[in-house]
Amino acid sequence: MNLLRRIIPGIAVSVAMLLTQGCISIRVHRPVNNRAKGRQLQMADKDSLAARVENLNKPVTSFIATVNMTPSLGSVYKGEITEYKDVRGYILFRRPAEIRIQAQYPVVRALAFDMVSNGTQFKFYLPAKSRFVIGNNDAPANSPNKLENLRPEAFLESLMIRPLDPSREQSMLIDDTDEDHAVYILLVFGNDNKGNAVPLRSIWFDRVDLSITRQLTYAPNSNILSDTRYSDWTNYSGVMFPKSIEINRPIDGYGVTLDVVEMKMNVPVTDKQFELEQPSGTTMQVIGSPAGTPPPAATPKGQK
Repeated sequence: MNLLRRIIPGIAVSVAMLLTQGCISIRVHRPVNNRAKGRQLQMADKDSLAARVENLNKPVTSFIATVNMTPSLGSVYKGEITEYKDVRGYILFRRPAEIRIQAQYPVVRALAFDMVSNGTQFKFYLPAKSRFVIGNNDAPANSPNKLENLRPEAFLESLMIRPLDPSREQSMLIDDTDEDHAVYILLVFGNDNKGNAVPLRSIWFDRVDLSITRQLTYAPNSNILSDTRYSDWTNYSGVMFPKSIEINRPIDGYGVTLDVVEMKMNVPVTDKQFELEQPSGTTMQVIGSPAGTPPPAATPKGQK
């Protein structure tokens, strides 16, 4: 693996200090990989790649997906991973930012967890612990039980690759082409509260067909917050969407692989489908609620 590929996060931090108008482009030209051999590599600039992200995102107004889900606890960066196979999942999405994820245990298909978010606040039901958690989306994920650190927002930012916002984001392009691979990397930057440029995320494009293969998002200290891989982009009712999505959250200590079994794209989704009430007999836990911005009230099922 070449040096540039290994130190992309470091490059992002260093180059951020050089950005003014976000127009720096780095190109590395070497013999192309076997996948690209004999095929014409696509050419693109940072503006056309940003437009590609937007064109993939905007046509999606809603979807209902049935997925095979492989949750994992631990981190690939620490070499400690425990996977849970054959979990069936259901994902509902409605623009702008409503999402609901349900998962069922293997074989018996009992509910493993159910969580929903309106884009600002979330609810999370964990039957095995008889626990019902509510809080703001930015609530800290610091439970020793890694499953309890799942957040709808983490799924949403991976499933729906957000277009660049020119009012607060700038970008630069890296052409990382060598004997092993041929990718464009669109590095996206913003400014911290002191006005310093900081890396926010990077979006990776396969130069054979310009499909998105990866998205990294960065924590404020520039460590990797999430690492999502995409493959098998498929046409669902005229909308392109990846059939396989692998999400890793190294800081939070969990990951999940989603393989689409069935996708209903841009179908009607009702308010009721995003309702999640606290089941009776469960314990409520409220987390991450700043003063003055309480999470939504939850009433135990069966009570008024």
